[in-house]
Amino acid sequence: MTKKVYIETYGCQMNVADSEVIASILKANGFEMVDNINDAGLILINTCSIRENAEQRIWRRLKAISHLKRKNRNIVIGLTGCMAERLKEKVLEEERIVDIVAGPDSYRDLPLLVSEAETGHKAVNVLLSHEETYADISPVRLDRNGVTSFVSIMRGCNNMCAYCVVPYVRGAERSRDPETILHEAEELFSSGYREVTLLGQNVDSYRHTKNGLSTGFPELLEKVAGINPLMRVRFSTSHPKDISDDLIKTISKHHNICKHIHLPAQSGSNRILKLMNREYTREWYMDRVSRIREYISDCSISTDMITGFCTETEEDHQASLSLMEWAGFDFAYMFMYSERPGTRASRKYSDNIPVEIKARRLNEIISLQNKLSAISKKNDVGKTFEVLIEGYSKRSSGYLSGRTSQNKVVVFPRREEKKGEYVNVQIEKCTSATLTGKVV
Repeated sequence: MTKKVYIETYGCQMNVADSEVIASILKANGFEMVDNINDAGLILINTCSIRENAEQRIWRRLKAISHLKRKNRNIVIGLTGCMAERLKEKVLEEERIVDIVAGPDSYRDLPLLVSEAETGHKAVNVLLSHEETYADISPVRLDRNGVTSFVSIMRGCNNMCAYCVVPYVRGAERSRDPETILHEAEELFSSGYREVTLLGQNVDSYRHTKNGLSTGFPELLEKVAGINPLMRVRFSTSHPKDISDDLIKTISKHHNICKHIHLPAQSGSNRILKLMNREYTREWYMDRVSRIREYISDCSISTDMITGFCTETEEDHQASLSLMEWAGFDFAYMFMYSERPGTRASRKYSDNIPVEIKARRLNEIISLQNKLSAISKKNDVGKTFEVLIEGYSKRSSGYLSGRTSQNKVVVFPRREEKKGEYVNVQIEKCTSATLTGKVV
């Protein structure tokens, strides 16, 4: 029964990539992936801990599927990923339906953990590793769109941002051998995929040394782009303190390296950035944006913003708004500060901004970003973009949908074009989220 596996993934792209590694390990050990939770004897919930509401979703989900365990006590339920690492004891104490707790570096042991759970014992492995990168594992692609996919190039994080739990649940930074990354990307292209996204907590700090030869991220990016000009390459995420001129110039030189950089600012206030331990200033961030605009004039820039961080004043908040307006971000991920136990902020600072003030400031940030996104899309009307077709529009099978190099969604009437092909689309109109046009 437990040989049929259902995997449910929460959180970021890194978690999606991890679920594909899990699927590969289990498949190699005789397990079969199923799409319906009711068909599974083994249910794995791959979790995120980045914010409190992410963890609350998991608690609610575990309660929602508890009836499956009551109906069939032979079903094995496992919690994997960041939340499993952070809350291992609490999970086992409070959620009696959970049989397996596996941290991000223990996925190779999942077949053994399943065997242990089948005997009626709780199975736990949350040991973090300084070496594990899963470099030798060819992930099982779970998204099934067959056009875009993720390639994890590194694991862990050495940046100790005050608000962030990632270094504690994913361990220290380590980079994959570039040869294994290239092999995985080549396999994807030969299987029909036309876009890969290179993933890391901070891709700019990627560095792998072998036989005295060192490969940094600009060199790796160029090698992946060189596999085939028909394969687009994206990456996520850059850290403002580390993004280099070399990387920016590398992007500018290659048509198939996508002209979009996600550059999380988090705040526009130097005082708050220092408290956050972000290791750059507002002025440095602006210099990096200016350098991107100088070398890649058509590059879109997205960001992350946190509102209501410890001691944030109205002046700090206004500094964030003014930075957003200056940069003219194309889109952004925006959040209220959520204190995470064990982080530097939870140990040293007081989460002293009332939730109603956090909410009001967040709404102001969202309102501004909606205006900036609308401006960004309006500026594209009349222009022609190369679009990689990813499938049908969500609203109508008479329309196809894809993305530009700048990571903007484009919808256009369907003709004889197919998924995975490139087309030139002239933009005729837009909303704040989507561009609409016709093939030219």
